Amino acid sequence: MERPGQSDAARPNDQPIAFDLAGALAGARRTLPVGASIFAYGLVFGVLARQAGLSPAEAFLMSGLVFAGSSQFVALDLWATPLPIASLVVTTLVVNLRHLLMGAALGPLLGRLPPLKTYGSLFFLNDESWALTMGEQDRGRRNAAFLVGSGVVTWLAWTGATLAGGTLGGALRDPARWGLDFAFTAVFVALVVGLWRGKGDALPWAVAALVAVVVDRLLSGTWHILLGGLAGSLTAALGRAEGTPNDG
Repeated sequence: MERPGQSDAARPNDQPIAFDLAGALAGARRTLPVGASIFAYGLVFGVLARQAGLSPAEAFLMSGLVFAGSSQFVALDLWATPLPIASLVVTTLVVNLRHLLMGAALGPLLGRLPPLKTYGSLFFLNDESWALTMGEQDRGRRNAAFLVGSGVVTWLAWTGATLAGGTLGGALRDPARWGLDFAFTAVFVALVVGLWRGKGDALPWAVAALVAVVVDRLLSGTWHILLGGLAGSLTAALGRAEGTPNDG
């Protein structure tokens, strides 16, 4: 169903897709405030990585190459000697399967680009940059380089904070004492508010939250992340198929 005020000529899939420096700079500027929060909980990861026995360089490489904050925190919970490789692979895979949903949501934007631009952009896909890019799409701004600019800022903030936290680990033994543990929650609350489009989002979000909580109680591990996201996505898709208006 079309969103209010959207004519046939202005459907998102019919609009041209740009990919230029202006879009990348716009993404970087929009992400700077979020980058500050990412730096805060990146410090937490760096400190915890140091406490788990990783050197600052090893933690930096993990953040730079994996670049998936939540799965990296999960990996630290499992970190031991010898490394439980199978558990690490399966658990982080389940956590990161949410990227399938995020990538599918960006399909109308990235799917029309040449493969090099598409897959190069997807390296920078993360929760914060995805949310901001989706917000740009909802406003009718169709510049795929926005994701890259946003992702570069989040990557620099995350890796820089990891290195700083690992280096200063001795001075920041208890991140909660400084309130750094709340930064993760704060940034996601802000992103959720930015993604809210109207009353039509209430049911999918409620279903996602309910399923996530129930699955977390019934199943061990991190399946609640994937199954909650799937439940919310399916609810939203069914609502649109039935013509449920978004703003109620």
